[in-house]
Amino acid sequence: MTGRSAPTDAARRRTVLVLALLGLGGGLLLWSAATDLLRVPAYVLPSPLAVGRALAAGLAHGPLDPGGFWFHAGVTVAEAAAGFVLGSVSGILAGLALAHWRLLEQLAYPYVVAFQALPKVAVAPLLVIWFGFGLEGKIVITAVMTFFPLMVNMVAGYQSVEPERLELARACNATTAQMLRKIVLPSAMPFIFAGLNVASVLAILGAIVGEFVGAESGLGTLLMQYDQAMQIAPLFAVLILLGAIGYLFNAGIRAIERRVCFWAQRAGAPEAGGL
Repeated sequence: MTGRSAPTDAARRRTVLVLALLGLGGGLLLWSAATDLLRVPAYVLPSPLAVGRALAAGLAHGPLDPGGFWFHAGVTVAEAAAGFVLGSVSGILAGLALAHWRLLEQLAYPYVVAFQALPKVAVAPLLVIWFGFGLEGKIVITAVMTFFPLMVNMVAGYQSVEPERLELARACNATTAQMLRKIVLPSAMPFIFAGLNVASVLAILGAIVGEFVGAESGLGTLLMQYDQAMQIAPLFAVLILLGAIGYLFNAGIRAIERRVCFWAQRAGAPEAGGL
């Protein structure tokens, strides 16, 4: 059973990769045909070749050159990574506190949900005024956007623990810290990584929103500059770069999840020959 599953998984991954490449190639062909046959103006939809040239030109600059993509991508990634860490840690701790003390959950949860419902584009200027137009403001905006998924999933993970396990631990004179470390956190880990997967994408969005409000560097700043100058091909190139960064962020979290929650991955995996 195990010997046959490894080749099957490898073949499935190759099939998915081939299908993804075929889909990408087909999409590029349709895009090129739409711009050529329908004669769509370049300021509405540039051709894939023009976007590719703009992307190559932007990536040709060195990482310290403000005229290239690498420099601005580094700024955006730094903002997103710092805000992601701050928002994730804060969300996990807040979710742990809300789930552990039910009275606190009843008192604070409605306010947290109400704040989360506010449009972040409207809140971002206020956060920038409070924390400044530098790196700190963008980090706080990103942390605000990544906080809620982790808090909600931490609460769900805490509540998923079987009460019998906690009662047995108490009967064995386990302390609260021991129960949290040995029972609650391992049980909540799949929920935490579900929140991290969502937050990894929101982190890029938060950094871009902060750069829209006010910044001198970053991919969000480039988007605004290219939009105002009607340079649509470089704008598409930046969007592609942002999509790639978001994918790499999420892929990194999923890779860590496979190592940390390997037991959950195996439990959720179908048996060979099942489907």
